[in-house]
Parts: sequence; structure tokens; C-alpha cells
Amino acid sequence: MKQFIKYVAATIVGICLVVAVITIMSLVSLVGMAAMGETTAVVEDNSVLILKLEGSIEERSQDNPFDEIFGSSLLASQGLDDILAAIENAKNDDKVKGIYIEAGEFAGAMPATLQAIRNALVDFKKDGKFIVSYGDTYTQGAYYLCSVSDSIIVNPEGMINWCGLSSQVTYYKDFLDKIGVQMQVVKVGTYKSAVEPFLISEMSDANREQIETYDGEIWGEMLKAVGKSRGITSDKLNELADSAMLFRDTKTYKKEKLVDKIAFSDEMPKIIANMMKVDDADDYHTVSVKDLAGIAASEPKSTSGDIIAVYYAVGDIVQESETDAFSNESQIVGKTVIKDLQKLAEDDDVKAVVLRVNSGGGSAYASEQIWHQVMNIKSKKPIVVSMGDMAASGGYYISCASNYIFAEPTTITGSIGIFGMFPTAGELLSNKLGINFCTVNTNEHADFGDISRPFTESERSIAQAYVNRGYELFTKRCADGRKMKQDDIKKIGEGRVWTGVHAKQIGLVDELGGLDAAIAKAKKLAKVDDASVIGYPAKSNFFDELMNEVTSSNSYADAQLKNNLGEYYNIFNNLKNVNRKTGVQASMPYIMNFNL
Repeated sequence: MKQFIKYVAATIVGICLVVAVITIMSLVSLVGMAAMGETTAVVEDNSVLILKLEGSIEERSQDNPFDEIFGSSLLASQGLDDILAAIENAKNDDKVKGIYIEAGEFAGAMPATLQAIRNALVDFKKDGKFIVSYGDTYTQGAYYLCSVSDSIIVNPEGMINWCGLSSQVTYYKDFLDKIGVQMQVVKVGTYKSAVEPFLISEMSDANREQIETYDGEIWGEMLKAVGKSRGITSDKLNELADSAMLFRDTKTYKKEKLVDKIAFSDEMPKIIANMMKVDDADDYHTVSVKDLAGIAASEPKSTSGDIIAVYYAVGDIVQESETDAFSNESQIVGKTVIKDLQKLAEDDDVKAVVLRVNSGGGSAYASEQIWHQVMNIKSKKPIVVSMGDMAASGGYYISCASNYIFAEPTTITGSIGIFGMFPTAGELLSNKLGINFCTVNTNEHADFGDISRPFTESERSIAQAYVNRGYELFTKRCADGRKMKQDDIKKIGEGRVWTGVHAKQIGLVDELGGLDAAIAKAKKLAKVDDASVIGYPAKSNFFDELMNEVTSSNSYADAQLKNNLGEYYNIFNNLKNVNRKTGVQASMPYIMNFNL
């Protein structure tokens, strides 16, 4: 028996050693792959930048060590920062003659992200360089980007989705009624419809008004841009959108000037060679977005030692990290951001800060704490805000104190309002699950917020007064920051959402433009010409990401959910995050979705 136990133990030890050796070898291999991938690319003469439209586009790139092993193009994500850096670098490199856009399995992006990329592509062409695009199927967002091309090519059996914008709000009240849960809501703002899906079963007139307004303005921007590039009037583009273009044949696409050529994908190398004015595909070279973005990142820093810090504030605003087992979403964690901004304020090498905001808001408390740190920076050096896809509600709260605010024309901003949402599940617990509670209080409000019962009239009045004070503070912060009267802020507040174009007209932003314009303004305000532009927080290195992926399945699980649930992912995600929306919030009306 002793011999048997000894052999079993030896076998177990052997297996553990083999697993350990294999793990170490795998890690070494991955490290080697990373080292090879981090080698600075060499751009050869007669090069073409390949821009693949696949997966989703996030605010910043983040390397995933397992993407190439387990991922697919639908699960992949690209960083807007990498794409813009690559296009800029391609524009300034005489060896790069053009850009080839592949419209692949593109999951889309928010309008402002697409607009920023398209503006960069338009700028790229100013020096006479070409852009050509090919797609088997063009999503509406992909076509909006590719419309800037000198030549748009579609597969003979390809499709173009050009249909206009559609925004859908999902309502949960009837579902909650069925399971015996109610949401007790106190709010300020006629248009503050974040809570609407939990209270009613159909869209309110106020919410429909604001959606129709911003959808119309964003669609108008798209019509103007595509029409200018393709030589088609807005009226004609609207007519085409109404004619179910997705199901029309490719000859119709060419006839209506949506495309220039019809060809198979294997014909593209020859077409690109012709645009390059070389004999065949062997006479030109290709370079990827990652390669050119890496070259831009590896360029020497300013010899002056001066820094323009670009701080990325992306995601829901929370006081402490609230990630769970099925999500790897970005968050603006108040406690972390406060410390980061304090360091930037105290760093004498940092001459100005650009706060890049992409957030629909969140915790009113955390927003106030971040606002305080923005004011701290402002007292010592310039701080400029660059709004991305969204800088609304709490996202606007943390922006309003800055020296200057930039937004894209299609940025979603405003939503100056506040609400409190408190669930009560008495019917679910008592009538459906048979769970009853008996409570003994020493004071009237000792069990305030108990989910087993609804508010009393006194408690509702207390909650409403608290939210009212929050709204007064929010509007005062906005009024002071924008140098406006508080009553005027309230008139354009009420929780209403605005596009960047409209926000500029009513004084919520100073100028329309992207991150590059905000950086230029920061340099001007700081009176520095030669300064290094450095992004904060620093991106995770290979080992950090590797360990995160090894110890957590969050990002992969969330990506799989997005892939499998498709358009229903937002419904799942919204219900899952209801607990984050309880308490007092300065948050967007709902999860925004555009068919892009």
C-alpha cells in the first residue's frame, strides 16, 4: 500500500511539474510573440496603410495577449487613439502613398468616433494621397467612413446598408411588475428619462422630442459629409435611404453613385497597384494600423521636458470599481481619478492637461469629487476638455469647470439633471417567494431604503429634497464654469440631451473639434510650442494584460455575450447594471444605440 501511495504521489508531482513546464514555456512563447510584435515597424517606399473595419472601436487600444489565439474579428476591438495616430503618421510619411480600407465584420461605433476617423481621412487626402475601399457588405457606419474614398468598390453580390438612423429604448416596467419589483424614483428634469424605462411602458413625449432632435442632427451631419464626398444631394441620399438599399443589386449602387466599381476581393491588389501607378502588387508594400501607431508612439519626446497630459476618462462614473464576473467595461473610478489628477496638478513638467471625456455619467457624488480636482488643476495650469462620443450628465459635470471645451458635432452631451432610483421588492419577497419581514425601529427613518417596503410620504419628500439640492449644486457648477446665469443653465438643463453642434449654439461647449484641436488649444493656453503629448493613465503592459487574462475571464465572457446576444446585449447589460443606478445619479437617459 505504501508503494502504491508513493507511486500515486510521484505521478501527481510529475503531472504538476509537466503542467508547470508547459505553462512556463507558453508564457515564454507569448512573451517572445509580444517582443516580436513590439519591434518597431519599418515603413518601406510605396507603402499602403491597411485600415480594417472589424469588431468594435474603443476610445483607447488595449493589447489582449489571447486575441489572436481565441478571438475573432467580431470580438476584436481597435483603439480610436491607434487609428488616428496611424492615419496622421501615414499622412506625414512620404513613403505611404495611400490607405486601403477593408469594410469587414464591423460591429460599428458611436457617431462621434466615426466622425473623428472620417475627419482624419479627409485630412489625409489633402496632400494628394489616395484612399480606396472594398467591402462584401458595408454597414451604414462603414459606408459613412468609406464614402471619403477616391474609389469605393463592392463585391458583385455585396450589400450596402444605407437606411437612416434608428434609436430604440427598451422598457422594463411590465417585466418588473410581473416579478413584483417596483422602482421608486425622484428626479429633477423634464427630459431626465434615464428612469423612464422602469416607470412607464412607452416613450414619453419629452423623450421622443429629444431623440428626434439629436437623431435628426446626427443624420444631417452624415448626409452632409457623404453628399459632399459622393456628389449626391441630401434629398437624394434620403430618397435612397427610404428605398431599402440593403436589398438592392450592386448595379443600382453604381448607378446611384454609391460605389465606383464592382469587383471581387482578389482583384483588389491589382486595383491598388494601378492607384499606386506601379506594375503589380509585388511593387508595393503594406503597413498596418498597429505598425504605424507604434511608430508614432516610439518617436522621441520633446527635448524641453514639457508635457501636455491627455487624461482619458472613459465609462460610467463610480466612486469605487464595480466590475463583476461578466463585464470588463471601462469605468471612471472616482477614488483613482482623484489621485491621478492630483499628481498631474502637482507635476511641474505637466504644463497643461487635456481631459478626454467619453462618459454618459453615473454617480453624482463621484462626479462632484472629480469636479473638485478639475478646479484644483485649473488653479495651477490650463485644463481643456475634449469630448468623445458622450460627455453627458456626470460626464458634463466633470467637464464644465475646464478652461475650454471641445466637442465633435455628433458628440452627445448636456443631460444636466439628476435622479434617485430606489427599488422595492415587497411583492416579490412576500407574495411570490413567501419571505416576510418584521422590523423594529427606534426612530422614524431607521430603516430608510428598506427594499421590502415602499417609501412613506415623508421618506419620498426627504429623497426629493436631497435630489433637488443635488440639482441646484449641479447647475451652479455648470453656471460658474460656463460663466452663465444659473437660471439660464436650468432652461437648457432639465436633463435634455444635445449634440455637439447644438451644445455650441447654447453655450455648453466652446468649439467643435477633436482631440488634436484640444491638444493644440492646451499648448496655446500653456504658452508652450515644444511639448511631449503623453496619455494617462499609462496603458497596461504585456505582463499586466497577460496576468489579467490568466486570472480573469471577464473580457472574454463579456465579448462572447456581446457576440451571441447581438442587439439584445444592451437589454441584458442594462438589467444587470440596475443596482449601479440606485441612489443619486447624474447619468444619461438610457443606453444609446444607433444602427451604425
